[in-house]
Amino acid sequence: MDTVQPPVAKKVKHEMEMFGDVRIDNYYWLRDDSRSNSDIISYLQQENAYTDAIISGTKHLEDEIYAEIRGRIKEDDISAPVRKGPYYYYKRTLEGKEYVQHCRRLVQNGGSVPSVHDIMPTGSESPPEHVILDENVKAKDHAFYKIGAFKVSPNHRLVAYAEDTKGDEIYTIYVIDAETRSPVGEPLVGVTDNIEWVGDDALLYITMDEILRPYKVWFHKLRTNQSTDSCLYHEKDDMFSLDLEASESKKYLFVGSESKTTRSIFYVDTSKPENGLMVLTPRLEGIDTSVSHRGNHFFIKRRSDEAYNSELLACPLNDVNATTMLLPHRESVKIQDIRLFSDHLVVYEREKGLPRVTCYSLPAVGEPLQSLQGGQTVDFVDPVYSVEPEESQFSSSILRFSFSSLRTPPSTYDYDMNTGVSVLKKIETILGGFDSSKYVTKREWAIAQDGTHVPISIAYRKDLVKLDGSDPLLLYGYGSYEMCVDPSFKASRLSLLDRGFTYAIAHIRGGGEMGRKWYENGKYLHKKNTFTDFIDCAEYLIEKKYCTKEKLCINGRSAGGLLMGAVVNMRPDLFKAAVAGVPFVDVLTTMLDPTIPLTTAEWEEWGDPRKEEFYYYMKSYSPVDNVKAQNYPAILVTAGLHDSRVLYSEPAKFVAKLREMKTDSNLLLFKCEMGAGHFSKSGRFERLQEDAFTYTFILKILNMVPAPPRG
Repeated sequence: MDTVQPPVAKKVKHEMEMFGDVRIDNYYWLRDDSRSNSDIISYLQQENAYTDAIISGTKHLEDEIYAEIRGRIKEDDISAPVRKGPYYYYKRTLEGKEYVQHCRRLVQNGGSVPSVHDIMPTGSESPPEHVILDENVKAKDHAFYKIGAFKVSPNHRLVAYAEDTKGDEIYTIYVIDAETRSPVGEPLVGVTDNIEWVGDDALLYITMDEILRPYKVWFHKLRTNQSTDSCLYHEKDDMFSLDLEASESKKYLFVGSESKTTRSIFYVDTSKPENGLMVLTPRLEGIDTSVSHRGNHFFIKRRSDEAYNSELLACPLNDVNATTMLLPHRESVKIQDIRLFSDHLVVYEREKGLPRVTCYSLPAVGEPLQSLQGGQTVDFVDPVYSVEPEESQFSSSILRFSFSSLRTPPSTYDYDMNTGVSVLKKIETILGGFDSSKYVTKREWAIAQDGTHVPISIAYRKDLVKLDGSDPLLLYGYGSYEMCVDPSFKASRLSLLDRGFTYAIAHIRGGGEMGRKWYENGKYLHKKNTFTDFIDCAEYLIEKKYCTKEKLCINGRSAGGLLMGAVVNMRPDLFKAAVAGVPFVDVLTTMLDPTIPLTTAEWEEWGDPRKEEFYYYMKSYSPVDNVKAQNYPAILVTAGLHDSRVLYSEPAKFVAKLREMKTDSNLLLFKCEMGAGHFSKSGRFERLQEDAFTYTFILKILNMVPAPPRG
């Protein structure tokens, strides 16, 4: 089937001129926000049909890998229950079902303070399970289904949840009775999934403007019409977006107004919502704040040019200017996040590229706060790992977090901050004979062109990988938005590791793994550091005999897809295969168009190309603008028709231009999901199919496809 000819996109000349520079985009016609242009839909369908035809010869392997991946899943399972008030709340998955059920069960003999030894009873004598919401029932009439928020009212009688049935991240909020599941009032339409309860009978929520920028925060009284809701704040600066969160104490709601460099905070006292929004931290250029509450103090994490890795302050509720320094700025330690408890403060930090969790005891409410000393750090076993905060109870001394590594499945722990004892509450079951001791995980450091040391996280199966250059390797990268791509577990990845692959993550500049400066040195006019770091990591792995060029495959999604596009233009000789998922590849044209979602807010990420310096710098790396007549590696590109973050037209244009200009006969495939958005399909098994498809493509390119079974 490899003789099937790929589709050829028609060329319609489109000129764009700026600063005397003329760019010709023959595939500009592929962009149509209505997503109903018959020529475009036809072209996308032709690309999908071509991909299906090419891959049909390896369908047996794709089916085999999918069966492997699905076979590792314990399909009927529950999440670690979270104790809230008189209930345990948890999610249940059912055998053969794509989506979860949201459940709860009464606490037997409730009232005692939660401890690390809490176990939800499930025997015949225990209180019965109640299913509040079954996503499988809700999803049955939709090709895509996602619950973006699920919030229980303070009195536990109602639930508000946000639903997306297209993948465009435009939500509808429903409120239901938690016991009867009957609707309460009319749904709120055209909103984000940012919702919080104000008492038991009102909600705060956020709506978006025409470019999907969250810009208005609203107060909604239950059982009233959405048209009568009051707007508490309208953010008119198109560089800023709004977000919303509740304090751990649930006594305050915080509305953040943020750009990429600046963030200010308003607050709502949930006991006095009629007072509306109050300013807590005013907008000051370059100052980024986030806030929480405990007792008679607000706790403020603040980043500035001087305190670039953030510092932690506290101020009285009645005097936001009378601050006390709790944790000063440290050059080598970045404060990522904080969690407050009635008697403790937990600080999620980063040092030398790894996350760290430090717990501090706090003085009794009413006593003065002072500089924090003698924090207790949680110990972790693997050399490289990921740790994330989980929902914990404010009134308890039990910290809940999730831990995983490239060889350790997601594990939920309860940590007693008084005793320092950790108790494993739940570890994801991996079926199929998985044994973590068969795998090695470690960290290496590549040296970039400018001498910077770049961390790489690595995993492989020690009885299969020879480390003599003959092993295949998949290298993942992202490197944007200060995102930290920590090494975490993914069960589907075992299908590569168990075939002798090494898996590596390049923690390149532009991400946040090594602190704020790491991010700043990979954005704006330093963006190319992201790409050269990745290339340097690839060359390091070859030098250390983890692989050769002929066995090196690379993968990235979204801004990581931009990375893929940039590096295959810059060093196409270095890679055997590249997978670019929903890639942001038409950087210059997109960033010149303020009518596209995200553009205005992201001028502080990529630069504003309406300024000449940024225009030419962006043009020098924008993948679509730098495709040229040269040999390229084999490439798989994916897109989602309803993607509101990276328009489907970007990967479509990239593929069309590659087909026109590349001088090799290497495989170039494009797959556009016609019923999904930025995050691919929504069902848990549907998502596994994408992994199976991607792995099959990589194995095909490496000539590692076994013969189909006879008969």
